[in-house]
Amino acid sequence: MKSNTTSETESILTLPSGGWGVAKRLEGIGEYYFSQKLREIDELNKQGKNIINLGIGSPNLPPHPDVIKVLQEESAKPNVHAYQSYKGSPVLRNAVKDWYKKWYNVELNADTEILPLIGSKEGIMHICMTYFEEGVGVLVPNPGYPTYSSAVKLSGATPVYYNLKEENNYEPDFAELEKLISSFPLQGIKGLFVNYPQMPTGQNANDALFKKIVAFGRKNNILIIHDNPYSFILNNNPKSLLSVDGAKDVVLELNSLSKSSNMAGWRVGMLCGAKERIDEVLKFKSNMDSGMFLPVQLAAAKALSLDKDWYDSVNKIYTERRTKVFELLDLLQCEYSTKQVGMFVWAKIPSTYKNGYELSDEVLYNSNVFITPGGIFGTAGDGYIRVSLCGSIERFEEAIRRIKN
Repeated sequence: MKSNTTSETESILTLPSGGWGVAKRLEGIGEYYFSQKLREIDELNKQGKNIINLGIGSPNLPPHPDVIKVLQEESAKPNVHAYQSYKGSPVLRNAVKDWYKKWYNVELNADTEILPLIGSKEGIMHICMTYFEEGVGVLVPNPGYPTYSSAVKLSGATPVYYNLKEENNYEPDFAELEKLISSFPLQGIKGLFVNYPQMPTGQNANDALFKKIVAFGRKNNILIIHDNPYSFILNNNPKSLLSVDGAKDVVLELNSLSKSSNMAGWRVGMLCGAKERIDEVLKFKSNMDSGMFLPVQLAAAKALSLDKDWYDSVNKIYTERRTKVFELLDLLQCEYSTKQVGMFVWAKIPSTYKNGYELSDEVLYNSNVFITPGGIFGTAGDGYIRVSLCGSIERFEEAIRRIKN
């Protein structure tokens, strides 16, 4: 007689795919906007649309030839292919030390205050997993880089958004920050993300603002995380938040070679701060990777040794491109500041559009040009769009021609 009871083995075999479910930490974490949009653009290209993508800040220029030469020569050596130190090569750490002193006038100890990263985006996650957890709040700029919010959520903590407004030069309203701190329940606010030159708005850094940020962190015993990858792009006066007296007491600064050295795909970044903070983050990081390929580190050290001529040559190209982007934005009747810095141009849309998504979609579907809607950076960006400078003059001219037609 056949039993009507399903065996344990049969139950396991008939479970639907994915029946185990995803971790709770992924609740509320959506796929990165550009990941989704690139798939849509790929489908449009398959239909023969030949979309001009002016959305993503991925440098299309190569690194300096000497940087590539170092990578080639070092990679050919037989003794460079083993696992590397979790703290990175001393050659790279010393290059970071010299770079910070030369350009930011910041003294760092190469042995204790610098941690090389496999891209600064990795560092954002490391910091969040090291310091934040359920019940903790973290102040996140709106508009701001979406990864700040995602990394905070993945750590179990709660992002608490503070508004950056054009009329306030996209600087934090410190009175608002104080109110957010006083009203947050549970374990309280433990961190603050800041990013100057600011992305996506292009607002540059200034000494007065940096002093206020450090003073705020010290007063409220809050960790300040400064994301600083854009300080050399279209900017003659690069700044570090660590240059403020006493900053190391409360600041961890992320930096990167992706933008300034055209090495986005190489994944080389750095975390700088007090020895105690570096040691704490290393506890997490050392469980996540086994070091960076040594020839990449040595090539990165070469990139950090380049002089002002290198940055001037890169910025000459970006200046020419930005002029074309201004022309494109004029065509769309957008408003923008000519003083913004960094790898993008941030612009207010005409009142005839509901939001930046509407304008972005109109340009995409009618002109086969993709421009980033400002709303992906937070609700405060809804009335804006962002155009990347990562494209040739010819691509910008073709985009202008398409929009005109």
